[in-house]
Amino acid sequence: MGEKLRIVTEPWAPYAMFENGKASGLDYETTAIVFQRLGIEVQWQFLPWKRCLLMLQQGEADGALDIFKASERDDLLLYPSEPMSDVNWVLFQADARPHPFRSLEDLNGLAIGVSPGYLYTPEFDSATSFVREPAPSHEANFGKLIRGRIDLLVTDQRQGQQLLDQLKLRDQVSQLPTALSTREQYLALRRNAGMDLLVQRFGAELKRFKREPAYAQLVARYTGEASATTPEAPVVQSAIGVDKTVEQHESSAL
Repeated sequence: MGEKLRIVTEPWAPYAMFENGKASGLDYETTAIVFQRLGIEVQWQFLPWKRCLLMLQQGEADGALDIFKASERDDLLLYPSEPMSDVNWVLFQADARPHPFRSLEDLNGLAIGVSPGYLYTPEFDSATSFVREPAPSHEANFGKLIRGRIDLLVTDQRQGQQLLDQLKLRDQVSQLPTALSTREQYLALRRNAGMDLLVQRFGAELKRFKREPAYAQLVARYTGEASATTPEAPVVQSAIGVDKTVEQHESSAL
């Protein structure tokens, strides 16, 4: 009988989702397949991100899916050599109220829609020249954007492009061509006995699986992409550069 791991994550389309009692998503299915090949049984929980972090800190979870590397958690977590996927933080605008963006200075005086507890880049998160306006959901942020309650919103490129279709907003909202940042997200495990070897095995098997046609099929199913870019939203030039040290959803209060 294989080991049993408690893995937590937040619903985060298209990477990990939980709808109608069924888990799905690109990174969720990839992780499930890799652990199955390793003979590891997994117990999954989909929870708000702050709760996921708390469970890791208190030892109530063995690992978390889709988490960024953070130096302050080096004593708590182990990361495989291979990331699950990349997140491209990009800005979306209402076409009726365009706001060109090439650097943070272009955001001066604006209200930017964000998600509670998320960190994007240190520069963006600490800037005082614009307002970061949280919303309870990504859908709510798009609603505020088209109603003029915020000037721009920031979200993951893949998620934003899917929401444009889901909310039928392609004739009203568009993605700006300059990215805020690009980051790699991981499956991380707590530093418990034996976890270092499991992390190495997971990284090696994940890298192997990513070279198989089955992985390309998962990417196509969940993102519509044949490669790393979509026709509607190519991976774009970053205004800040690649930052892989700050956790995806981490609250500054934690």
